[in-house]
Amino acid sequence: MERELRMFRRIRYDINAYKERDPAARSGLEVLLLYPGLHAVINHRVAHFLYRHKHFFTARAISQLSRFFTGIEIHPGAKIGKGLVIDHGSGVVIGETTEVGDDCTIYQNVTLGGTGKENGKRHPTLGNNVLVSCGARVLGPFKVGDNARVGANAVVLEEIPPNATAVGVPAKIVRINGQKVQNANKELDQVHLPNPVEQEIQDLVKRICALERELNKFTKQDIKEKGAKTE
Repeated sequence: MERELRMFRRIRYDINAYKERDPAARSGLEVLLLYPGLHAVINHRVAHFLYRHKHFFTARAISQLSRFFTGIEIHPGAKIGKGLVIDHGSGVVIGETTEVGDDCTIYQNVTLGGTGKENGKRHPTLGNNVLVSCGARVLGPFKVGDNARVGANAVVLEEIPPNATAVGVPAKIVRINGQKVQNANKELDQVHLPNPVEQEIQDLVKRICALERELNKFTKQDIKEKGAKTE
């Protein structure tokens, strides 16, 4: 009986987390019935219980069914704290040795994964109250500290201290405790991020312009030489 009460209290806590952090959530009943992020977390808790009791096949089957219906893939071995909000959620992937603290928020297309170079602990650990914005990739067995923020489309490959904001590809820390880091080139947030594709295009345009200038020099030189021979 006590176990069932703990489970219902945990679900109630998760529902309240959505109501507090998602302005679109109108009621607890709406969250319970219609939010795939909550469904994925509830399914994961069942799968994780089975996984800890070595029912690996059944646990993985539940996680794959949950992925089919919600678009969110959480390995049954991952450890998830209370109050996790997976907003929208489509495309979220959370690896086997990932640990997520309490009251974290994860947006769509986020990957908490590994680099393929590690054994054992391969995936990141998120502290409490961490926010990972849409499209971000957090890859490797390091910790993202409490209250940290990861910007949209950032690629995080190393530890982030508590109360820090990291943005870019690869991610760089631009703020700690709300103060701008001196080494940061410019102030950035999760909306105004460097676009790597645009940067590549700009580099190509510069290279083409340089080649055109060199070609014009050779062309003018050839015209002068031909003119001299004609005379």
